Formats: sequence, C-alpha cells, structure tokens
Amino acid sequence: MIELNNVYKAFGPKKVLNGFSLTVAEGDTVSLVGFSGAGKSVTLKHIVGLLEPDSGSVHVDGLHVSSLSRQQLYEMRRKVGYVFQFAALFDSMTIAENLAMGLVKHGGYGKDEIRERISESLKRVELEGFESRYPAELSGGQRKRAGLARAIAFRPKYLLYDEPTSGLDPVTTAVIDRLILKMRDDLGVTSLVITHDMGSAYNVSDRIAMLYEGRVLEQGTPDEIRNTQNSIVRGFVEGKPELVEKGVAEQT
Repeated sequence: MIELNNVYKAFGPKKVLNGFSLTVAEGDTVSLVGFSGAGKSVTLKHIVGLLEPDSGSVHVDGLHVSSLSRQQLYEMRRKVGYVFQFAALFDSMTIAENLAMGLVKHGGYGKDEIRERISESLKRVELEGFESRYPAELSGGQRKRAGLARAIAFRPKYLLYDEPTSGLDPVTTAVIDRLILKMRDDLGVTSLVITHDMGSAYNVSDRIAMLYEGRVLEQGTPDEIRNTQNSIVRGFVEGKPELVEKGVAEQT
C-alpha cells in the first residue's frame, strides 16, 4: 500500500502540496488528475524519495520513506517501477542495453537471467524482437512501451506512470491503456497513474483523485467522477473552463 498523509511541500514561496492525502490500496490502479503545475509529478517524486515533504508523511508498505537509510531507500525503490513521461531512454544504447542497465546496476542478476528478463519484458509490452533497435528507430508509442518494459524488468510491486499517454494519438493511447490493464492483471501490480487524459483515466482506473490547490479536491470511482456535482471537477473532466470559473467563484 502507498499512503501519503497530510503532505505539505513548497518551493520557495510556491506551495505545491498543501495537506495532500492519498491512499493507493494493493492491487488498485488509481489515477491522479489535475491542472498543469498542480503537483502531480511532485507527488510521484515523494513516493520514491526523490523529494521529502516539508511536513506530513509518505509510506510504502508501511515504511516511512523519509526515515529510510540510503540502503533501505535503495531496496524500497526496487519494488517501484517508474515509467517516465518521455520514456527517458538513452539514445546511444539499444533497447536491450537500456533495459539491462538498471538490472546490472542493481546487481544480483546473471547474464542469462538479464537476457531472459529483457526478452520477457519486451514481449509483455508487444515489442518482441526489438532488442537491437535504438530509441530513434521507434515511434513515440513504442518508446513509451520500451520505457514500461524497463520498469517491469525488475518485476516491481508498484508502477508509477507519469503521463503515459501524453502526446499520443487515440489508437496508440488505447494500446497504452490496454497495457496498463495487462500489467495489473498479469503481474498483479499496484499502480498510480498521473494523467491529463480523462478518457484514459476512465479506462484504466479503479479510482480517480483530482489534485487541486495542493490537496485532493474529490476522489471516487470513474462513474462517481464522471457524474460529480463539483463544478471545478466537472469543468476539468469535461473541458469546460466556465464551470471551473463558476466553482472558483463558489469557493470565494
């Protein structure tokens, strides 16, 4: 389970998280949505210990992330696969080398096991036979899938997705959505998905939470969010700025 409890985080005078709380139960896929700059990616960085809260707490499997030693943090991160928004592949390396790099760095894997994990991971994301290709030879959607393959090569318990469908056409988005569900069903992973894409959020989520002004404004099942009466949430999910303006006025 991932738990963020009353988290505050500011960068200088800018308050990004302002009493943010969210629980991602084991086996669930939760989408965190919100306007650009709301703090969604900052949330992910707190979970893996790249950022520490100014106050509040973050727990992964009951471990208080900010209190972990370097070695303990390193071990915790092995449970968490991070799928970056732009895949973050090294252009000078083949896809196989990109996937192998993390396994080699963590250690404990023989050459044959690394080869098997690369092959298995690429097959899971429908990139079988792409080992010798370079990132420049892949489409945007294929690069995202290669980034997902790298994340699951560790066989993580958790997957964190940072805008997995950003910049993709509708057909490729549907492929990514299907793979997110496949990772849940085949690997049993617990997932937190950062997205602006409400269609994708509705497709993959057990629950959706909206981050607004540093805290969760509303959360619920896809149907509950789709039928919300909160003007700000409705304005966001329906793409209607006039509803957002109405909701802001109602709060003042």
